[in-house]
Parts: sequence; C-alpha cells; structure tokens
Amino acid sequence: MPRLSYGRAFRWHAERDPDAVAVVFRDERVTRDALERRSNRLARVYAERGVGEGDLVTIALPNGVSFLEACLASWKLGATPNPVSSVLPELERRAIVDTADPALVVGVDPGSFPDRACVPAGFEPPAELSSEPLPDRVPESARAMTSGGSTGRPKVIVDLTAATCDPEQPENRMLPGGTTLVPGPLYHAGPFITAWQSLFAGRRIVLLERFDASLCLEAIEKHAVDWVLFVPTMMQRIWKLPESERAARDLSSLDTVMCSGAPSPAWLKRAWIEWLGPEKIHEAYGGSERIGGTAISGTEWLAHPGSVGRPTGGRKMRILDEQGRECKPGEIGEVFMMPSGGQGSTYRYIDAEVRATGDGWETLGDLGYLDEDGYLYLVDRKTDMIVTGGANVYPAEVEAAIDSHPAVRSSAVIGLPDGDLGQRIHAIVDAPGGLDDDELRAHLAERLVRYKIPRSFEWVEAPLRDDAGKVRRSALREARIERS
Repeated sequence: MPRLSYGRAFRWHAERDPDAVAVVFRDERVTRDALERRSNRLARVYAERGVGEGDLVTIALPNGVSFLEACLASWKLGATPNPVSSVLPELERRAIVDTADPALVVGVDPGSFPDRACVPAGFEPPAELSSEPLPDRVPESARAMTSGGSTGRPKVIVDLTAATCDPEQPENRMLPGGTTLVPGPLYHAGPFITAWQSLFAGRRIVLLERFDASLCLEAIEKHAVDWVLFVPTMMQRIWKLPESERAARDLSSLDTVMCSGAPSPAWLKRAWIEWLGPEKIHEAYGGSERIGGTAISGTEWLAHPGSVGRPTGGRKMRILDEQGRECKPGEIGEVFMMPSGGQGSTYRYIDAEVRATGDGWETLGDLGYLDEDGYLYLVDRKTDMIVTGGANVYPAEVEAAIDSHPAVRSSAVIGLPDGDLGQRIHAIVDAPGGLDDDELRAHLAERLVRYKIPRSFEWVEAPLRDDAGKVRRSALREARIERS
C-alpha cells in the first residue's frame, strides 16, 4: 500500500473496523469511529479559527482523549501539532507560543492570548457540525516538539518528515491488533510517537493520566498489553515495588518493553532482563532532532553490557575528541551523528542554533565511546543538561528563573546523582538580599513547570560567575559529589 497521510491512515482503520476500541482512558473506551468523527468536527472548528496547511497548533492539554483528538484534527487540516505541558506557568507557556507562533493554541483560556486564536480545555465542537471526512491533506511536518533551550530560551524542534505512514506496515516491533500501554506524558516525544505509531498500526492504546508503578502492572495484566515504553525512572519505581506485588501480576502478554529517554543503569537493565527475559527488553537512544539513533535488544545487551546499541536506519555516528579528531574504539569523546539523508534532512529549529562540525556532523552534547563492534556507550553529557526522571532540564532556563528574583545575585544549577530520578536538580544560590527555600520555591512555581524546580538549594555568599558571566557547572558538580 502507498503511504497515506496521518488523517487518511486513521480513517482507513476506522472504515475497516469502526467498532474496534482505539483508546482506553480511565473508564472510557473510545472506538475508532468515534475518534474519527469527533476529530473531523474538531478540525472544522480549527479551520474556522484560521488553521490551515503548514501551520503549527500548540496543544496544551493533559493526557486524555481530547489530546489525541486535537492532534488528529490538526493533521486533517495539513497542520502540525506542537504539544506542550498543560501545567506550564504562564510565563513559560507564553515564551513557547511566542517562539512557535502557532495559528491556534488549544487548552488555554482565550484571555491568556488575546492576540491569538484559542480553544479552551474541555471544549466541545457543536453537534451540528459535519463529522464526515475532510479533503485529504498531507502535513509537511509530523510534529514540532518543545524543549528548554541551552540558552534558557525555549526551543521548538520541527520534524521535517511528512506526516505519512503505511497503515499495513507497523513500526517498532508493534503487532497489528495488539495493545500498547502509554504511561508517560504525551507532550514528550517518546510517548507521543508511541501512541500514534500504535494507532496508525491498527492497535489500541491504554493511556494513563499519569505514571503510577502499580497501575502500570495492573493495566498490563488487565488489558493484555504487549508493548510499553518506559523511561529508566519508571522501570526503577516498578522494580522497587514489593516483590510480592510484582510476582502477583500476570505479565505474560508482554512482547516488548522499550526503554528510552535516558541511559538505563546497568543494574536495572540486568534486573529487568532476568525478570522478563532478554528477548523482551529493548532500549533506544536518540533525540527529537532524529539526527542519529541506536537500538539494542536485551540479548545484545548481555554481550555488550552498558551499551545503548548500534546506529539504526542508515544513520552514522562518530566519536570526536576536543580537537575534532576521530577517537579509537574505547576512547571517550563527543558523540557526533549524521542522518541517512544528510545534514538538515530530519529537523529544523525555530529560533535556535545547530551544533555541528564544518562537514555537517551534529551532536546532542553527549560523551561516549564505541567498542570494536560499533556499539555505543554513553558516559555523560558534555553539555550541562540535566536528565531527571527521563525529562531534559537545561540549567540556564532554571537559573534565569532564579535570577529573576530581586534578592538573587547569581545562581548555578547542576544535576546530582539520584537513586530514583537518575539526577536531581540542585541549585546553588547567591542571595545577599536574604532569601529562604520556601520563598524561592514559591517564586519558581510561577515561572517553571514542577519537574524543573530544584529539589534542593544551597546558599552561598559569593558571586558564582566570573567577570565574563561564565560559571563552571561541571566543577561545582564534581566538588559536591566528592564532598558527599
């Protein structure tokens, strides 16, 4: 079958089996036909508000059926979803909207953006609107994910892949007719892609409102889930449940447990392999930019413990030292990548700079090495980005919010090792005007989404930056690790 637009692909499944359940959310079971028809009516509402081909639609909705309907409605108009957290503070949300410049913002009070078209959360399209199919349109970009920029400004990553798929050719080890558990937030790339790959493959998804370790096991057993995506923090919290609770659940339906979002600790990966079997455990590494990516099965991992796999899909990787020279196997350097279509073939940034060599190889800022067989091992981030609970947090963004408090002179934000989250956010604050933890947390709650707010604060009495405005976060981090 030729590749179809996302809108047409979902309609293809709805026409073949309209009564099949597409989404399970809480106690709600939504059929393919219901999702198809409601998204058609919603698309007509969006069109009335000015959405057309090539536009972005910022979607600030929590996990739920409404989020999925908003994405599908956008694609049906030839537009591109730009998902963001539904609980962003107004200042952060406004910065993203100003950067993305969408034709429509979904999930916000219209008064929040008086100069833009908005649709509030809980909106119901008029019943009299037609639910019949719209003219087929192919969005030029499948998605536009959002990330905190390394400069402290939000970064919008527009995927340059057209929103098309073959509904008869499932991706990523997914079997037609199966069930996928989606426990993570849909505004993150991994859960977003997983949910839609499943629906476009004719599968159903079981969507959780938010992650809960016990509920995950319950859902796997109750719905005979065969595919699930976790980040390492989720896997760790499940593993730390009482053994009796884990053993009481029937997980025999599972075929694929995919781990992504951050490198998985070796001890945790080995524990899951021993629990469920190496053939079921898989790991993927990459970024929303899709400039490179690796994959590894549990069986491969046992032969290459600690690795995140080899490059996939014709993508290439090389390790370069600080002078830009190729590193030998086992030698640590910065990981550079090249997509199969060459530089610039997979994404574009809105209002952000690309980190690349003169010949077009790009990096996500990771340090690592390759072994003799071409397997990649990640060591640390060369950049100061913090990965906490599978979410990326840029220190500059948090520091900007801290420094906006009038009592703060300077600050530095670092990631410290954490047994649960992987890294916890720690803020070192120079506030000669006087300030305490609670006051600063209240200040940050108005400016940052909750997971970006530091878990701990350290108060110092000297400026943290030199005359050039530079701060050595790596040195600060190493000193505190040694002290602990």
